[in-house]
Amino acid sequence: MSLPEHLFDRYQRFKFRHFAQNTEHYQNLAEHGQSPDVMIVSCSDSRVDPETIFSAMPGELFVVRNVANLVPPFETGGQYHGVSAALEFAVLNLKVKHIVVMGHSSCGGITAALHGSAAEETEDRFISKWMSMLDEAKSRLKMAHPGVADKRLLQKEMEYAGIKTSIDNLRTFPCVKSLEEKGRLELHGAHFDIGAGMLSILDHGSRVFREI
Repeated sequence: MSLPEHLFDRYQRFKFRHFAQNTEHYQNLAEHGQSPDVMIVSCSDSRVDPETIFSAMPGELFVVRNVANLVPPFETGGQYHGVSAALEFAVLNLKVKHIVVMGHSSCGGITAALHGSAAEETEDRFISKWMSMLDEAKSRLKMAHPGVADKRLLQKEMEYAGIKTSIDNLRTFPCVKSLEEKGRLELHGAHFDIGAGMLSILDHGSRVFREI
């Protein structure tokens, strides 16, 4: 069978230990569809799983994952808009009440944006273009911290900047802007420290992340 053996074994474990104990829940999802009230934009990084972090059951979170948890600005050119399509579906069809942009520590995409190291390991066709969304944030960060040699500090600040940029970009979507102004949609920023298991939340007033 064309499936890694360890995935086959883990599926069997899921089927008999988890699914078998929640058949009614899955049947309800199959018959009535999903109705999550939270959308999460998270990184594709295998170390950061929103469902695990928030102890969510299937059907509770609408999750979109991509490199560095970025939301592109609203635009109708080009051909393919995976994140934008998911966002539109969540807001207009599922009518989610919250959108959470969740970044994390040691993000490879952010490292690529900050230092270019991840892009150099590829043919550089997609990563550098995708991460160019943070070019302005990178410039502001380096102007605010001239001569800083501590890469860990710059990395964390850039991770925060990426989350803030995505939230700003969310507000360029007419449907998001309209619903937020009407009080029917709330935008949130979060940052997960992998090693510490710590979640920090963006305070919109001060634009500062605070641990919870």
